[in-house]
Amino acid sequence: MDFLLRLFQTTDPTMVAMGLMAVGFGLYMAWTIGANDVANAMATSVGSGTVTHRQAVLIAGIFNFSGAIFAGGTVTDTVRKGIVNTELFSQEPTLLIIGMVSALLAAALWLHAATLFGMPVSTTHSIVGAIVGFGLLTYGTTAVHWQQVFFIVLSWVISPVGGGLLAFLLFILIRKVILTQENLEKAMKVWVPVFGALTLWILVISAIWKGLKRFSLHPTGAQMLLISLAAAVLGYLLLLFIVFRKLKSSSKTNIHDVERVFMLLQLMTAAYVAFAHGSNDVANAVGPMAAVIQTISNGLVALKVEVPFWILFMGGFGILIGLATYGYRVMKTVGSNITEITPSRGFSAEFSAATVVLVASKLGLPVSTTHTLVGAVLGVGLAQGFDALNLRVIRTIVFSWLLTLPIAAGLAMGIYATLRAIFGL
Repeated sequence: MDFLLRLFQTTDPTMVAMGLMAVGFGLYMAWTIGANDVANAMATSVGSGTVTHRQAVLIAGIFNFSGAIFAGGTVTDTVRKGIVNTELFSQEPTLLIIGMVSALLAAALWLHAATLFGMPVSTTHSIVGAIVGFGLLTYGTTAVHWQQVFFIVLSWVISPVGGGLLAFLLFILIRKVILTQENLEKAMKVWVPVFGALTLWILVISAIWKGLKRFSLHPTGAQMLLISLAAAVLGYLLLLFIVFRKLKSSSKTNIHDVERVFMLLQLMTAAYVAFAHGSNDVANAVGPMAAVIQTISNGLVALKVEVPFWILFMGGFGILIGLATYGYRVMKTVGSNITEITPSRGFSAEFSAATVVLVASKLGLPVSTTHTLVGAVLGVGLAQGFDALNLRVIRTIVFSWLLTLPIAAGLAMGIYATLRAIFGL
């Protein structure tokens, strides 16, 4: 009891129960994020044969957990993405507590169901839909910031189209300048280091923008340019060394040699996507949990809440377990069932997804990493022609995206009403 008193700063049994549910449902949400969303990061690497499922779990687990711990936000919005008007709950903070608990469970249940069928859906859209649900049920349409919801819906188009278009163009370029060249040895020497430079450049820029805020490091534009250029040079030299080493050990260069070199680039981009998932999506699980605990502790609805390290750790650990125990279903869908993936195609998809998410985040556009990556895989497949795509799987995925907001909202409404009835509120 002393531990609960220190944690929630209350002995009210109702509030303690709410706090415990928030922690439990937050862990469940983190598990489903790992099983569904983070599994996307390594899906193309597994599908292309670059790594085994166990290796993918290890790599993605390390980078995702690192992203959650080292780059996860120390401060998060009380209500994710500003979807509902928190001022309406200021007089009745208990309703916000119940709503957040309901949203966590509703979003997790939908993610679990989607993962069961191997469907990659957005965790952010799931929690947003759930929050909209309890907001509507409490204060009606005035509780929801519909402009924000519109931007979320808009991202259904921006994310996959942006990722798909860039992946399509990138793979067409790789195929033209390397894969279809008669002199593969010369093509590899000229172009593979260029792609290595681009890869490290975009990853370092992303890491600076996403990862250094936690450590209160704010490099100037000139410093960022210098660091990113140094990374690009390093990437160029690294891939040049690998190419020459590969060519020296091979009597005759073939497509297999090219694809093996692209394995390294694919792993680099996949590791970054996993890191970005950990830094961004852990907030979908720990943000509402932290909001509940802080509201219970001080009885006030805060617009921003501090996220203690132990909550970030718990969220990162839950994501890791979800990836390891259940992520194989979504990995199979994205990495194998949409279209055939090779290392060069997987690199095109991962690099494009990382680039689009980075650019969109800087422009303030709300895009989904999941939708962007799936769109990128579609773009790579489309570069081979419509026959290379599994249209049945694609239709099912798009349908699951359209269902995410309404199903999460409906589940949250049901859970919210049930909890209010149980606790007499």
